[in-house]
Amino acid sequence: MSFTRWLRRLAPLMVCLVLLVSACSSAPSKYDQVQKDTTGFGSPAAVDKKAEKGGTFNAFFPGDQGGYNVIPYQEKKGFAEYKLEQDGKTLAMLTISDTTSVPGSAEKYSTATQSVSGFPTVEQGSTATGVLVNDRYQVKVLSRDPSFTQEDRVAWLQKFDLRGLAQLKGAINPVAKPAAALPPAPTAAPSSAPARPKDGFKLPRVKLPSLSPSLQPAS
Repeated sequence: MSFTRWLRRLAPLMVCLVLLVSACSSAPSKYDQVQKDTTGFGSPAAVDKKAEKGGTFNAFFPGDQGGYNVIPYQEKKGFAEYKLEQDGKTLAMLTISDTTSVPGSAEKYSTATQSVSGFPTVEQGSTATGVLVNDRYQVKVLSRDPSFTQEDRVAWLQKFDLRGLAQLKGAINPVAKPAAALPPAPTAAPSSAPARPKDGFKLPRVKLPSLSPSLQPAS
C-alpha cells in the first residue's frame, strides 16, 4: 500500500518534468534565431574589402577650437567618429565613412539641391546633416543636444578638410607609374684609318702629251 501511495504522489511530478523537458527541446534558442537572421547564402560582407582604413580619415577632422573639444570616439575599417564637446557636454558626433560598404548611402545625394564647400549636402532627419565628397566619402554631423541646430551642423561641416578628403582617391583612380627611359644609343668611336674608296670607284685617266725626239749635234 505504501508503494502505491508513493507512486500516486510522484506521478504528477514526473508528468510536469516530461512536459518541461519537451518544451525546452522544442523551443528555439534566441541565439539560434540571431544566427538565422544574420546568416544567408551569398550575403554581402559588412565592410567592403576596398574600403579605406578608418585611421586614414583622422587627418581630415577639425581640431579643438573656440572652447569646443573634438575627441576621438570610434574607429574601424571604412569609418571614423569623433565627439564634439563643450564644458564636458556632448553636443554632436562627427563622422566620416566610406560608402563602398553601403552604396545606398551615397544614392540619396544624387537629388541634392544644396552644397557645402562645393559638395552636395542633404538633411537626414531632423538631427543630421551630411555631405558626399568625391562621390564616395560621406561626412556627417549629428546633433546630440537640442541646442545644436542645423546651422551649427553646417558650420562644423565646413571645418572639415573636405578638399583634402577629395584628393583621397584610394583604389578608384590609381596613378600610373611613368615608363622607364630607354638608355641612349652608343655612338661610334671615330676611326683614325683613312677612308677607303667605295667599291667600283676608278680614278679618271689623264692623257700625257707625247715627247718629240730632239736632235743631238754631231761630234
